[in-house]
Amino acid sequence: RKMESATFKKGQKSATGTAEAEETEVLLQLQHGQSRPLLKVSWNMFGTYFLLSTVCLVICDVFLFSIPKLLRLFLEFIEDQEAPSWHGYFYAFTMFLLACLQTLFEQRYMYMCLVLGLRLKTAVTGLVYRKILLMSNTSRKAATVGEIVNLVSVDTQKLMDLIIYFNGTWLAPIRIIICFVFLWQLLGPSALASIAVFLFLLPLNFMITKKRSQFQEAQMKYKDERAKLTNAILSDMKVIKLYGWEKTFMEKVLGIRRQELQALKRSQILFAASLASFHSSTFLIAFVMFAVYTLVDNTHVLDAQKAFVSLTLINILNTAHSFLPFSINAAVQAKVSLNRLAAFLNLEELNPKSSSRNTSECGELFITIRNGTFCWSKETSPCLRRINLTIPQGSLLAVVGQVGAGKSSLLSALLGELEKVDGCVTMKGTAAYVPQQAWIQNASVEDNILFGKEMDETWFNRVIDACALQPDLESFPVGRKSEIGEKGINISGGQKQRVNLARAVYQKASIYLLDDPLSAVDAHVGQHIFEHVLGPNSLLKDKTRVLVTHAINILPQADNIVFLVDGMISEIGSYQELIQRNGAFAEFLHSHITAEEKAGAGFPAIGDTRGTITSRNGPSQEKLFSDNSVKSSAVGRETIPASEGSTTAAAAEGRLTKGEKTQHGRVNTLVYAAYLKATGFPLCAYIIVLFTCQQAVSFCRGYWLSLWTDDPTHNGTQQHTELRVGVFGALGVIQALGRFASTAAVLLGGVLASHKLFVQLLTNVARSPMVFFEQTPIGNLLNRFSREMDAVDSVIPDKLKSLLGFLFNLLEIYLVIIVATPRAAMAIVPLTLLYAAFQHFYVITSCQLRRREAASRSPIYSHISETFQGSSVIRAYKDQERFILKSNFLVDENQRICFPGAVADRWLATNLEFLGNGIVLFAALFAAMGRTHLSPGTAGFSISYALQITGVLNWMVRSWTEIENNIVSVERVREYLRTPKEAPWTLSGKLQGQVWPTEGRIEFRNYSLRYRPNLELALKCVNLTINGQEKIGITGRTGAGKSTLAAGLLRLVEAAEGAILIDGQDIAQLGLHDLRTKITVIPQDPVLFSGSLRMNLDPLNQYTDADIWTALELTQLKNFVADLPDQLEYKCTDQGENLSTGQKQLVCLARALLQKAKILVLDEATAAVDLETDLQIQSTLRTQFKHSTVLTIAHRINTIMDCNRILVLENGRVAEFDAPEHLIAQKGLFYRLMEESGLA
Repeated sequence: RKMESATFKKGQKSATGTAEAEETEVLLQLQHGQSRPLLKVSWNMFGTYFLLSTVCLVICDVFLFSIPKLLRLFLEFIEDQEAPSWHGYFYAFTMFLLACLQTLFEQRYMYMCLVLGLRLKTAVTGLVYRKILLMSNTSRKAATVGEIVNLVSVDTQKLMDLIIYFNGTWLAPIRIIICFVFLWQLLGPSALASIAVFLFLLPLNFMITKKRSQFQEAQMKYKDERAKLTNAILSDMKVIKLYGWEKTFMEKVLGIRRQELQALKRSQILFAASLASFHSSTFLIAFVMFAVYTLVDNTHVLDAQKAFVSLTLINILNTAHSFLPFSINAAVQAKVSLNRLAAFLNLEELNPKSSSRNTSECGELFITIRNGTFCWSKETSPCLRRINLTIPQGSLLAVVGQVGAGKSSLLSALLGELEKVDGCVTMKGTAAYVPQQAWIQNASVEDNILFGKEMDETWFNRVIDACALQPDLESFPVGRKSEIGEKGINISGGQKQRVNLARAVYQKASIYLLDDPLSAVDAHVGQHIFEHVLGPNSLLKDKTRVLVTHAINILPQADNIVFLVDGMISEIGSYQELIQRNGAFAEFLHSHITAEEKAGAGFPAIGDTRGTITSRNGPSQEKLFSDNSVKSSAVGRETIPASEGSTTAAAAEGRLTKGEKTQHGRVNTLVYAAYLKATGFPLCAYIIVLFTCQQAVSFCRGYWLSLWTDDPTHNGTQQHTELRVGVFGALGVIQALGRFASTAAVLLGGVLASHKLFVQLLTNVARSPMVFFEQTPIGNLLNRFSREMDAVDSVIPDKLKSLLGFLFNLLEIYLVIIVATPRAAMAIVPLTLLYAAFQHFYVITSCQLRRREAASRSPIYSHISETFQGSSVIRAYKDQERFILKSNFLVDENQRICFPGAVADRWLATNLEFLGNGIVLFAALFAAMGRTHLSPGTAGFSISYALQITGVLNWMVRSWTEIENNIVSVERVREYLRTPKEAPWTLSGKLQGQVWPTEGRIEFRNYSLRYRPNLELALKCVNLTINGQEKIGITGRTGAGKSTLAAGLLRLVEAAEGAILIDGQDIAQLGLHDLRTKITVIPQDPVLFSGSLRMNLDPLNQYTDADIWTALELTQLKNFVADLPDQLEYKCTDQGENLSTGQKQLVCLARALLQKAKILVLDEATAAVDLETDLQIQSTLRTQFKHSTVLTIAHRINTIMDCNRILVLENGRVAEFDAPEHLIAQKGLFYRLMEESGLA
């Protein structure tokens, strides 16, 4: 507890992250290239410290090689019965002292490496984060959030591993050479035979390592692919659930995962072969040396001194050998990771010269583009051509045009987001940007609006009122302090856009770039916003405003209008000038009016919309923007629900998302049981048998050697030498095979467990209801799928293999010491208990630190994901520095937990090795005391094994600790087993063999809905019947419950009471996929996945190309797709970023046309397209879905005027439900909404 309060208190931000990353960045800018500059820069920063750590390791090796020399002297003492006793005690204590000094220097080396690793991790994470803020559009296609998360989690860890293991690449060969020199001194030319064996085995191991690195590269490639797809799925889970696509996308992920595990399986088999060959090589060296030494010359006697000092040297050789594959493996993996990092850091960056901010090179005017030609990337054709535009200070410029004309691109060009091919762009002053797809941070409403600025209470309240957010804030659990989920998942599209707008207004910038901010709000809120925020008498009246819009009724109030056609300015001028010219703009306007008149034909009391065109004093100038209803606007779906249980602290703070849970104490034994169950209990039993057998063979081999050394000599030769050599060799070969079989079994068992646990994780996440994704930050989920699964894939099996190897080795050593010197048991038992106490004390702390470290990583990943999505907004506000500071702070918080963990590791290792050295001391003392009845062979057998105990015990406890630390990953992967799940996807027996629905009749019976317990009802006692094939328009003010009705129909949220029946079937009795696949939804926010256009249109691969082209033709996309490089196979980037928002919405419509369901739900589906395209789409839907029931949720009243009936919702209740002409005649709420839209 004390440790927690001391270490984790939020204090001042340390400057570690800033210093390391900035220094690295400056050095890197001096030398661009491949991975070498990155390596060179790292060396310049950290080289001196690394060299100091290397000195510690060299001193440690000096003490390491002193011990065999002392052992030789000690065995001479045992053999020489005349030598004084104090010699033996002196040798014993000197061995103990040298071993302790070796421990201290080795642990100092490890500590310095770990500190260096943390510094490198900070620098690399900072570099990667800064790169995200500079990436060009081309680069954003080349990298996804999942891949970037892999860079700062998996690849950075590989570089940290290299720091520890790198010295092994050159020091291990030196150790091997020194061992051979000492062996030559002991056995003469026979030692040359061992060099021959070593040289024979070396190429074999390098071949294995090289082949393994190829499999590891393949595994990393699949890992990235999986991370990319997983990120896309988690980001857009709502759409996947709406369409019932979970199984399809799960199969895609599992397909990639199978390939990843196949590569891992091959890599692990080679790893087992590599380890077995290295361990066997030490036996082979001993076998060949002893065989050559004794068989070539009969007079050579293998005594205890020669045999067991040689074995001690060979054990050092073994350590060097086993260190070498890890070192080579670490170097290979680090090289791959370094190349991946270098490739990412060398991705193309935005050209800072694309837009000149706060300079005057293009004259004195406020915003100027001269002869500007722009493209999204160097490889693509220009999206804007020959743009000449001057925007005076304080004016309102409206940008209009068809879908895909280049409206959003024009704003991006002003911000410097596009590649400038030609021309000059200047913006003088600070800019605020509102993107078409709102970018929301996972923070409170207040923090989203302030965006790093100081709170000015008066200005804040004025901004809230102007953006019509006051009613929403009043309905939120704790008002403006209420938390918004990631990507604004728990608020409506309209609210997201208004929060974005409020953020921009609050900044008090001099230039406002607004990308269609009125499309996501209904008419009266749009009018209120225009009057109070954008119009001639608004908060921004003195600011320069560039407004992309589809709302033609506000155009008369713009100072100037730019009309774009195919990326070129067709016309520019005031509203009156453009009308009088009677050019492309007037034609565009005329087509809108004609469309509107068609939409309104036959209904009384609809005013002549031409008034808005012909006169600036017409209806548009009158009190169009009355705010009488804004104040009463209630919030239904658009309530930010508090966390479950309003009594909790989280609810009191208005928090929605749940932070990472941190368990306390040691890991529950059930977690181990779950891992073993995933491995398979029969396989576990088989592994234990294999380890027992191979260790028993190892004991027999050592005991056989002690008997051999004690063989009496006759006439200067030993008897039965050939038999001794033969049996010794046979036992060694059997042990080598056992070692390979047992290691491979553990590693492959790990792959098996990893597969089952991954399937469990994926299934549990996919089966979770939408509320789970609203409450769980994407960083938490990505953490499970990347870092935690990486630990389950590789770390746990590797450490388990080590633990079992060391455990059985330890049992063998104890057996040897007790058989040789039974009195040593008196020392071994208490020292072992002390070991257990140290380990127990350490593991509790270590596990807690590991959990906290894992929990502190998730915010880093969430911040990276959020920054990647909103980088254009952050750049527009020139707020990069604040986001970098937050990244540094999050990294520092993570490092503050990593550091005590590293120190605790060193504390444990030092104490354990001192205890191990104590066992060596007692083994030697008891041997010295009992030398009169102890044979030299038995004494050598005992002490040479005792010398191994330090390393074995240390590594065993470390392996156990690593397992306990990493088994936390299994705990976290299985955490979602216990979260609530949604209803079954399919129910056997229901609808089997039936065609359902046949009519599409929908009946709501006393239907009520709430988003979570303890919240108010979002829909209250809805009773209505919609007939089959009827076309229903659903309208109401923002937050009336329109989207909530659709959510209830699709069971994204289950009913609080009442029922919905479709063709007489209660939908609550159906499987979710049985229901959702029969209803087609076009959601408010268009969603596309990374992949081909064809995959996005038909993820289940159910339709022919002809069907797809027909759907594209019906949605006005045929010509656009036909002109694309690969047509249907055209690669959509992550989130469909290479298409405009309008085009994405049309792709979603084409997807719906392919499905031809009996029930179609359009949720604000045409908000992002211009009115003409909107009406064309409505016409297409009327013809294509004439035999279907269509529910259209709309805030453009004219899009639902030709519906059979209109449902008007207010405060979650049915306010009106009748034919449009009857509702107009009643002059109720619907009529008032029409008035606000300028239609009545």
